[in-house]
Amino acid sequence: MFNENEQNPMDPTGFPPTAQDTPNIQSPTDHSDAPTVQPVQPTPVSGSYYSPRSNGGNLPPMQEPVFSNTPPQQPKKKSSHTGLKILGVIAGIGLVSAGSVSAYRFFSENEALQRFFGNSDKLISESTAQTGNNQHNSSTNSSDTSHTDESSSANQNNVHVNWYNLAAPTDAMSIPDIVDKVSPATVGISSTFVWKQNTNNIWGFGGGTYEDSGMATGTGIIMNQSGYVITNAHVVYQSAYGGTAKEVQITLNSEYYDGDTQIAATIVGYDVEEDIAVLKMDTDRNLVAAEFGDSEALRVGEAVIAIGNPLGLELFGSVTTGIVSALDREVTINETPMRLIQTDAAINSGNSGGPLINCYGQVIGINSAKMSSSYSSSSASVEGLGFAIPMSHAKNVIDDLIEFGYVRGKPLIGISGRDVTENVSQAYGLPLGVYVTEVVKGGAAEQGGIQVGDIIIAINGESVSCYDDLNNAKNNFAAGDTITITVMRNGHDRNFSIVLQEKVPEEP
Repeated sequence: MFNENEQNPMDPTGFPPTAQDTPNIQSPTDHSDAPTVQPVQPTPVSGSYYSPRSNGGNLPPMQEPVFSNTPPQQPKKKSSHTGLKILGVIAGIGLVSAGSVSAYRFFSENEALQRFFGNSDKLISESTAQTGNNQHNSSTNSSDTSHTDESSSANQNNVHVNWYNLAAPTDAMSIPDIVDKVSPATVGISSTFVWKQNTNNIWGFGGGTYEDSGMATGTGIIMNQSGYVITNAHVVYQSAYGGTAKEVQITLNSEYYDGDTQIAATIVGYDVEEDIAVLKMDTDRNLVAAEFGDSEALRVGEAVIAIGNPLGLELFGSVTTGIVSALDREVTINETPMRLIQTDAAINSGNSGGPLINCYGQVIGINSAKMSSSYSSSSASVEGLGFAIPMSHAKNVIDDLIEFGYVRGKPLIGISGRDVTENVSQAYGLPLGVYVTEVVKGGAAEQGGIQVGDIIIAINGESVSCYDDLNNAKNNFAAGDTITITVMRNGHDRNFSIVLQEKVPEEP
């Protein structure tokens, strides 16, 4: 059952030659017992040799050089075509020069290409030595050329591909400077929860209840020197563990603060649907507050940095980097639809409530969730898929929590209900919608005429097939707005005008 009033939780190597690989030269055989014949002047030859490529056979004998008394004839001289060669060289030089000039112009006018090679100022130093009869100009040009060569050498040492230069504006801060700026304003949060457990003895009766406790950790952001800290609501509220945390403790970064870094804090207010909470430290220490930026100015692909305490305070102040993967991404977490900044910066359990930072060291988001394969599992398994609440949205929520303790203007119909599913619809001949199981006394629904047993099927003409549809439609309005709810009662559709009331959290 859904209750609108309840808070939801949230090369191969060659071998050396062998003896068989080496040619085996044999001397001619002496046949002394052969019959005498008129000698013929043969051409001297050497013996045959063994070759592994002939499978062990003997190749024909190698002939030795033939000597002759006739002097060698001089080869006929060829025409040198000197003129054509000179023209070819000149044409080649001209083509290379023209290509170099074109490439230089293209490179010098292409800012993106220059930034890709890691220098946004000027990567190619132009060395122009103008010739003239004036000795002074010649000296000046020589000095300029020397200076240019030094600059070119320095630039070559700095040329490198840097993803951050590609993803950050030209006037961005370096990542170490950003970390030094925001780390003092990033804190650890430890929340102690206490809840009751029911027990039974071994016979199944005569049991009782006892208190159990546990601790959850997260990250927070110091928003001002008065000690106010921003974090996620699920860091200080867990419905499965007794609701609101009984104790909250803030841990400052010991690299930036001396003395005791453990400070007690109180919960000013939280909103589970927005997943935002505000705490207040009880201290008079000189705190470093974060600087907040405009999340509306973000661009997809822009570099961002996250700081937090993943998996607990043992990894306090861990820094991860990434880019903005998407903006205004609609994601449903713990049955609550939210519009968030998507990033591939690593965000893990314990990073909740920490800052997502732009290239100027400004907090532009509150890290809230790492997506799991099931979109709702507490054990996230998808890498490079994190989300943060944009500061443009969080600002108004934070202001209301500080001033009023809750977020004002949230609409309330005043009912509880359950979904009419496909199976129920087919079995009982009912329309898809929300079956009203309870009407809050004095609430907007009662005052408008809604009754238990009604099936809500539309709001302002938009069909409603489940409780999520009802909440999404309702949240498009504010407290005080009038809406038309269509219900099916006794087989007939009826319309009722409802003035939405303001949702106020119940006192603990």
